[in-house]
Amino acid sequence: MSTPTYVFVKDVIKSDKIVIFSKSYCPYCKLAKDVFDKINKKYTAIELDMRQDANDIQNVLEEITGARTVPRVFVNGECLGGGSDVKALYESGKLNNYFK
Repeated sequence: MSTPTYVFVKDVIKSDKIVIFSKSYCPYCKLAKDVFDKINKKYTAIELDMRQDANDIQNVLEEITGARTVPRVFVNGECLGGGSDVKALYESGKLNNYFK
């Protein structure tokens, strides 16, 4: 698949070490961002509720990750899952493994 939205999503994921597809009002998205703020890691947040193509982006995320829910968190191009997944990695100390 190489629709413009698919290309956009793939390019964004490649563009930064940490990318969070988010919605500004979502508590799980805030949870994920808070984890990276705690460990002083900068990230790119794509706030889907501020975009006209949000549904298309979520469809692409579903295709590449198996889920269209947000947040979808990528570190070094790998999807770590959502807010609860990132928090669990942080609390177990395993999140640091992605930054070595």
